[in-house]
Amino acid sequence: MEEERTQRRAGPGRWWSHWPPRRLRRWGDCGDWGEGRDGREGGADPEPRAARWPWRSTVLLTAFVLVGSNFAAHAQEGERAPLDAFARVLLVLASGLLLWRRRHPVAVVFGTASAAAFYLGAGYPYGPVFLTVAVACFTAVVAGHRRAAWTALGLLWTVHLLVAHWLYRWLPPAGDDAASYGQEIVVAGWAVAIVAVAELARIRREQWARERAERARAARRRADEERLRIARELHDVLAHSLSVINVQSGVGLALLDSDPEQARTALTTIKSASKEALGEVRQVLDSLRAPGDAPRAPAPGLDRLPELVEQAARAGLTVDVAGRPPRLSPHTDLAAFRIVQEALTNVVRHSGSRHARVRLEQGGGTLRLRIDDDGPATGADAGGSGNGLAGMRERAAALGGTIEAGRRPDGGFQVLAVLPTKAGENR
Repeated sequence: MEEERTQRRAGPGRWWSHWPPRRLRRWGDCGDWGEGRDGREGGADPEPRAARWPWRSTVLLTAFVLVGSNFAAHAQEGERAPLDAFARVLLVLASGLLLWRRRHPVAVVFGTASAAAFYLGAGYPYGPVFLTVAVACFTAVVAGHRRAAWTALGLLWTVHLLVAHWLYRWLPPAGDDAASYGQEIVVAGWAVAIVAVAELARIRREQWARERAERARAARRRADEERLRIARELHDVLAHSLSVINVQSGVGLALLDSDPEQARTALTTIKSASKEALGEVRQVLDSLRAPGDAPRAPAPGLDRLPELVEQAARAGLTVDVAGRPPRLSPHTDLAAFRIVQEALTNVVRHSGSRHARVRLEQGGGTLRLRIDDDGPATGADAGGSGNGLAGMRERAAALGGTIEAGRRPDGGFQVLAVLPTKAGENR
């Protein structure tokens, strides 16, 4: 369990694998960025964002609003109503509501807008009280409540229009004049700027969430492809070698008393096949232990076709090869070798014929591999229509090629593989 926890801590889930959203969430302690690991976007924190109370940012913002409003009152002395106890209650209320901005962003944005509207209607000095509305709107937009943020800003601006151009006659301070419409344009510009910045932050956060999800999907896809590759390699290696071992062990048992020398030859073949299988399995497993290192031994290719023919001959199968193996990329060369190997293994296991033909043709940017036997089939699954044939198709499809396999009219079985050599070289 301790080793598993260590691997989990050292795995791709660490913070540096997704640094932009994580940085924004760190800023969220003093602002309002993503959520936590509660199923919503932007979250990878152990504790959900909504479960945290932004005490520090709220206290700092409250202190800033109170101190800034005092400076604003001195600067606008004689023009606006002086700050009194009710004004400070409104300032603390507007700032204190931000403590719930992550849990109830809609209620907070309307609450701060209402507090600012009462503050404005009472004739108190213009100042940082409007910063609380900006933070609440920013939080609501980033959380996805765009309509609520726009509505709250629109209501506050409407109150400002009414107070500045109509209700000022009956509201403090006494003797106040109507505001200029140029001032309204500035106020509207600030409101639009606040919402625009919040929208940009929301869009960017969603983009980072999509990129993070895509990286996770790509990692899972690579892991699945690697598992399929290893499964194909192990299947092809073990199926071929065990088929040879099975045939030769039967020969050895049958001739153990009557022809000891031939039985010795069968045992020698079994030893050679098992040794080769162990070497190839070890090579596949080494790629798991050190995925970043180069393989210690080159992957098999069509240059080992004579060895494959010799192994088939030891299993009692005569193989005629027509055509010369061309120079191919490692991926295409390995796929071609495994396809021929699996096809010959299927002949040994599922065909009554002791003769097979392998033909190699290259032209037009493709390599054509054709493996035939004369049959007849010895079982209902003749031709390797199980995992072996599926593995061949997967290998060909991974390179953009095709596999056709089926019974021939004369009773035999044929496998035809078409592999694009140019696509393989570009890999």
